[in-house]
Amino acid sequence: MAGRTGHDRAPHLSRAEQHLVRTLPAWRQAEWVAGRGLAKRLVGEAVAAPAEEVEILPREDGSPRVLVGGSPVPGVHVSISHTARHTAAALAPEPVGVDLCETVSAAAVRRVADRVLSAGELSLVDPDRPEAMAGVWALKEAAVKADRSSVFGAAPRRVELLGLQPPVLGGRRRAMVWRAGGAVLALVLAPHCVGAPRPAGSSW
Repeated sequence: MAGRTGHDRAPHLSRAEQHLVRTLPAWRQAEWVAGRGLAKRLVGEAVAAPAEEVEILPREDGSPRVLVGGSPVPGVHVSISHTARHTAAALAPEPVGVDLCETVSAAAVRRVADRVLSAGELSLVDPDRPEAMAGVWALKEAAVKADRSSVFGAAPRRVELLGLQPPVLGGRRRAMVWRAGGAVLALVLAPHCVGAPRPAGSSW
């Protein structure tokens, strides 16, 4: 589910969530709250619980953990992404990653592309297409989120990008990409078992 940041009423935040948001810079707090609100709605609908009872708190590795009424919810995986203008959240019964990248960030992505992309992956991307640069970054970011890792460091290099139209990732991950206004939205599912289906998805 994706939407524009700031268009919904502020969600209920637990004490722990309120503490977390107060540790963030002021400019980032509104988008963080919007992302949590969207994810809480998804969880509430999925498990038939009031959104006010849903907490989304970070694990030790920083990935989001879902609690309802103070208790962890097994088999529910959540990922959240937000920019100044857009918010996205995803929920799945298997590890999931979602990421938004604004097309206006394409130049910045181009400058650091060789840190996260191999030479072969770079050859797949037209550097003159902002949506392609944004899409590649979103795919890598969503994949490492599904792996409960970070786009900074060696993790993105371990995610092999095999194709863009449709998006195909190594490791039998399933990937989808959409245009969302002035941003690109990527969703990646990381299967629990080797026998999961081959990746497939839409192009941008």
